[in-house]
Amino acid sequence: MTVWLSALVVAAALALSVGLGLAVSVLVLRWARVPELVLPEYERDASGRLVPILSTAPKPSRPLLRGGLWVGILERLAITGAIIAQHPELIAVVVAVKGLGRYPELQQAGGASERFIIGTLASFTVAVAVGLAAGAVLPLLP
Repeated sequence: MTVWLSALVVAAALALSVGLGLAVSVLVLRWARVPELVLPEYERDASGRLVPILSTAPKPSRPLLRGGLWVGILERLAITGAIIAQHPELIAVVVAVKGLGRYPELQQAGGASERFIIGTLASFTVAVAVGLAAGAVLPLLP
């Protein structure tokens, strides 16, 4: 019975971390009034350099930090899981992978770093809090 109850607490903590983290991140980004940025379209000129496409025709924009929803879900699962497993040092791996993975996008667009930092801190805060709460409940189980 204890194993099943422990598994239920862990599963609930992971689900809460993902759902609550999404809601908090979106809310914090709205409070901070950080808009969803878009990248300009580029093409290669005759010499092979990337140059912005200058056109008056409206083009569908693509979001700057694409995949943010899935990155956020996976980072919260990893962080909450690391806290529950009593291996908080794994959070450094998550931070490193996320930072290195986003570095090229953050370097190209100036305002993206603000959105990245605010969203990441909000997401990490929820993931750590939920992981600590679950870690406090697990030893109390019969």
